[in-house]
Amino acid sequence: MQSPKHTLAIARFFRQHKRLPSYREMLTLTGFKSTNAVYRLVGRLVELGFLSKDKNSKFAPGPHLLGVSVLGTVEAGWPSPAEEELVDTLTLDDWLIHNREATFMLKVSGDSMIEAGIRPGDMLLVERGRTPRSGDIIVAEVDKHWTLKYYERHGGRVVLMPANKKYKPILPQEELNIAAVVTAVIRKYHS
Repeated sequence: MQSPKHTLAIARFFRQHKRLPSYREMLTLTGFKSTNAVYRLVGRLVELGFLSKDKNSKFAPGPHLLGVSVLGTVEAGWPSPAEEELVDTLTLDDWLIHNREATFMLKVSGDSMIEAGIRPGDMLLVERGRTPRSGDIIVAEVDKHWTLKYYERHGGRVVLMPANKKYKPILPQEELNIAAVVTAVIRKYHS
């Protein structure tokens, strides 16, 4: 029984259909001839954390099914010998999202935060309801206009700072509504 190959087939099915395959569909996916082999595979996938079972004995994706393999670290300084070794499996959601109900994504437009590493076209994960601290990057409505800036306090006053020398700091004149705090920047290099 080749679990990695079968696990990938089940994960692919889940991504395409937004549900787990039935036992009969698993027969086709795995190429097994008997449902008994599928039952054993499912049991093993539950043990390994690729599938989970709820209190009603229904199966759901486990924490490892849709995760990405973490193979170690890579040196960004001087080259060093590297060995590929499976360290863990991690989903991007588990790593990047702390409060799922309050988290959403925004696409960046403009270049006022370029020196903070945020470029036009990047996607931001932002969290509503989080109290900003000085130095956080926030999404805010300032005097009826939306912006993305560093949140800073100067002498009891809030100042929104750009990360591009072409732009000036913003001092709210009438109102400031902080919508969310940026928790992650996502950039795709290749499609």
